[in-house]
Amino acid sequence: MTQKKSQLCSRANVYTQVPDGGWGWVVAVSFFFVEVFTYGIIKSFGVFFNDLMDSFDESNSRISWIISICVFVLTFTAPVSTVLSIGFGHRLVVMVGGLLVSVGMVIASFSQKVYHMYIAIGIVSGLGYCFSFLPTVTILSQYFDRRRSVVTAVASTGECFAMFAFAPAITALKETIGWRYSLLFVGLLQLNLVVCGALLRPIIIRGPGTPKSTTHENRKEVQYMLENEKTRTSMDSIDSGVEVTTSPKNVPGHAAVELEPKAGLQQTLGQPGSKPGCQKAPLLDFSVLKERSFICYAFFGLFVTLGFFAPSLYIIPLGLSLGLDRDRAAFLLSAMAIAEVFGRVGAGLVLNREPIRKIYIELICVVLLTVSLFAFTFATDFWGLMSCSVFSGVMVGTVAGTHIPLLAEDDVVGIEKMSSAAGVYVFFQSIAGLAGPPLAGQLKSQSKTLVCSPFTIFYFSVIVCPRRLNLVPCALQ
Repeated sequence: MTQKKSQLCSRANVYTQVPDGGWGWVVAVSFFFVEVFTYGIIKSFGVFFNDLMDSFDESNSRISWIISICVFVLTFTAPVSTVLSIGFGHRLVVMVGGLLVSVGMVIASFSQKVYHMYIAIGIVSGLGYCFSFLPTVTILSQYFDRRRSVVTAVASTGECFAMFAFAPAITALKETIGWRYSLLFVGLLQLNLVVCGALLRPIIIRGPGTPKSTTHENRKEVQYMLENEKTRTSMDSIDSGVEVTTSPKNVPGHAAVELEPKAGLQQTLGQPGSKPGCQKAPLLDFSVLKERSFICYAFFGLFVTLGFFAPSLYIIPLGLSLGLDRDRAAFLLSAMAIAEVFGRVGAGLVLNREPIRKIYIELICVVLLTVSLFAFTFATDFWGLMSCSVFSGVMVGTVAGTHIPLLAEDDVVGIEKMSSAAGVYVFFQSIAGLAGPPLAGQLKSQSKTLVCSPFTIFYFSVIVCPRRLNLVPCALQ
């Protein structure tokens, strides 16, 4: 069994230091397309809302549960993805996740009742999204150090380009072959996640003074264990926010210790003779819940996530309710997606500057996001909606691309507790992600005259965020 597992890592890339490139560029491209076929599809699912309501004769709220369950499963099962990556490696987990995503979407295209979609897309595809996304962003962080923030920000724009392309493309495809075959086509397209997973070569950082002479089997075992150990203790902050910790510059000689042929291998495998101080830390350390700064930041994340998917899911129904044709309504989503690209990249560049206290930059972005959402309630025509969509897209991009990495800042918990804090933080998000879209849909269904109800609930949830975020530095005092 060990030999079979080791074969998965037989083509590991070995470096004497973090390459800041090399095969990492291939991994970055892979992550870009993982974003396309995971969050890109989730955020573009709003193009199917009206078709599903008509076909199943269901309310907006009940259709919204499809995405709510999917997002809940995606975030709630993050620890499962972590454990599987430790046991079997990133590559296999991502490939299995790609299969689950595709199978769930294909099954959903044959659904006769809405609860069939709850199971197919919500549970099956949701689990696949988790397995595909989290290990990919984790291994990407291992290939980069100095460029990590910028590379992750640029690669994460895959979902934005997907929204830009898929919204009009799927709308046109539905008019030709219907929504069922369109959903089937999307499911088959998501098989590309398997290819993305196959490109994820594990990485080994070997110190310059590390002896190179080991037996063939020991070398494979060391490679396998190192890949999986780094799933738990990778470099510093990553975008997924489930596994992250310290960078090599913070822990000098870390790689050399792990690759020591005898003592290092014993410590990694946990054999008798290992020193107590070298035991693995728990995957989730709930002591972060005792820190007031983290509690404030976690509530900030909860309120942000409560309506995070509302703009992308409801911008098309909002446009249609104001009398726009389908093509123009779909174009609003595309414009929002492109604007989000600029928000993500811009935030990554600004937060890369060392002297800036990043928590206050995040506070400014959240305040502007609140203003952009409030503006939707006054939009009555195409150009008004377009202006709001662009403004909102930029602001959503700044917050979406930065709120999880900011956990590593000393204002919140610091890099040492980043891994545990991220796991608990994502759990908070899973609760809000489950409740947000149905709550917005329920308001939309019950208030026929208030066409901006989903944006209103997002506005009132986000308006609480600056208050919570402003308390974070105060909690440290």
